[in-house]
Amino acid sequence: MLEKIEGIVLKTNDYGETHKIVTIYSKKLGKLSAIARGAKKPKSRMAAVTQPFIYAQFFVYVNSGLSTIQQGEVIDSFRKIREDIIKTAYAAYIIELTDKLLDDKKPDLTIFHQLHETMTWIAENEEPSIPMMMYELKLYAKGGFAPLVSRCSNCGNRNSPFVFSITEGGLLCRECRRMDPEAIPLPNAVAKLLHIFATVNLQQVGTISIKNENKRLLRQLLDAYYDYYGGYFIKSRKFLNQLDLLK
Repeated sequence: MLEKIEGIVLKTNDYGETHKIVTIYSKKLGKLSAIARGAKKPKSRMAAVTQPFIYAQFFVYVNSGLSTIQQGEVIDSFRKIREDIIKTAYAAYIIELTDKLLDDKKPDLTIFHQLHETMTWIAENEEPSIPMMMYELKLYAKGGFAPLVSRCSNCGNRNSPFVFSITEGGLLCRECRRMDPEAIPLPNAVAKLLHIFATVNLQQVGTISIKNENKRLLRQLLDAYYDYYGGYFIKSRKFLNQLDLLK
């Protein structure tokens, strides 16, 4: 069946001498892979539209096996991302995480819009780490392993102060912190930010100002939490961490 879809290219793999297998996250069909015949040829009309990060409209013959891209038209190339190595690193990370955590052909409009909004933010702004963490927490929820950050994960207490327990899957209150001696104490501001990041969509957020030490703590928490529950190695994270060290 020929389908007209809008989507963001997550990755491409060479297929033979002239073709590509293109993985797209689309509004209509979710994540799907399709062959783009001749896309490796420099003069091919498919060459430009089958690059990672491209947001495009595609006409795809969808099959139970490997689908086929008939044609495509670029909607947004995210040129500002491609021209900046820092922005490219952040975008590559969220794109790879999306590819690893989402199942094929299971559309989710909320995730799609958040991915597009996050890519747009990275393209247009100089501080991508906050929207990236907001998107990560929503992906963790979609993957079924998000931390509980609205209340104590053991007793349900909503009163601070909290600690963050990786092994217990989220916040622990003062009374329950004994369950994990290695739990990480959280400033009240960080506990609130975790809740905001997990529940609020990026388009609802204006400017968020976060102290650098709190930003680093949030990054460490999410990295450690993903390492414990995520299950997939994220190659692009290593380069992102190297850039953070340079800063």
